[in-house]
Amino acid sequence: MTTSNADVTKELFVPADLNDSVSEQISGESVSAWRDAIRRFVTNKGAMASMIIIFLIVVFAIIGPHFFGYGVDDQDVSRANLPPKIGALSWIPAFSGHEGGVDVYKEKKITKNYWFGTDQLGRDLWTRTWMGTQISLIIALIATLADVCIGVVYGGVSGYFGGMVDNVLQRILEIIAGIPSLVWIILLILILQPGLVTITIAILATSWLSMARIVRGEMLKLKNQEFVLASRTLGANDGRIIFKHLIPNSIGMIIINTMFSVPSAIFFEAFLSFIGLGIRSPQSSLGSLINDGYQMLQIHPYQTLYPGIIISLLLICFNIMGDGLRDAFDPKLRR
Repeated sequence: MTTSNADVTKELFVPADLNDSVSEQISGESVSAWRDAIRRFVTNKGAMASMIIIFLIVVFAIIGPHFFGYGVDDQDVSRANLPPKIGALSWIPAFSGHEGGVDVYKEKKITKNYWFGTDQLGRDLWTRTWMGTQISLIIALIATLADVCIGVVYGGVSGYFGGMVDNVLQRILEIIAGIPSLVWIILLILILQPGLVTITIAILATSWLSMARIVRGEMLKLKNQEFVLASRTLGANDGRIIFKHLIPNSIGMIIINTMFSVPSAIFFEAFLSFIGLGIRSPQSSLGSLINDGYQMLQIHPYQTLYPGIIISLLLICFNIMGDGLRDAFDPKLRR
């Protein structure tokens, strides 16, 4: 078998126009770590849905108690144990005002509608539920401030200076952590009355411990990096290095841990109120509302249902949002 070279000419071979500098150009847009984290958080549907639900709960907690003009402790036994009724949704059995096949509102000659019903003292559960949600959100804010103002500073100082300072601060932290939170509450109740102030002090005393440990670990990892040595060489003092360089480089871990500490604080308050060591009547919290409704659970289950739904949403959404932030700030997941 023979081949012909008649069709192969040098005109068929054209030199490629190559430029060595082109290979070093960045073809894509340069994206900072923060923008990349925000982009990945926004694309996380679960985290975004959780953030929207939390936002709606916050809005209702602010404006909800003022919808009908009732006070948190306005009592009227003539309207006791009314089931939920919403005029526009009366075709739904859960909001029809009927209980046991009987129109309770018509039987008691009640003309006003109570969207979440009333409790055994005739207090409006809509107002009390959203006022209780305010307490839970205040507790969440206090836990966040404790993490940022106490845990970050304590862990940053301990990890940065090391040596004797670190040993002393860590021994103090271990002593505080060795005392259970419930013991702190009981000791405080012997001095103060049960209420928001007592729970606040207990949270301020213990909720920042895990944050301090995490920040200390980040400080130990970062304090020997080149940018810290450069700052120290240029004359930066210890305070500037900690708060201007080290803590900002640990902000991802700080945000993530804060988001996980918030549901723990909310559950802690609800648990204390449920067992009678937290918020007490006439104030309301989600825990105390669940405790009051638990006594009427078999007869009037709606009194426990709505506070239980709201606290469940808060705990679940904060945890999902924390997972989303953790995934967004994890450098291993960057694409």
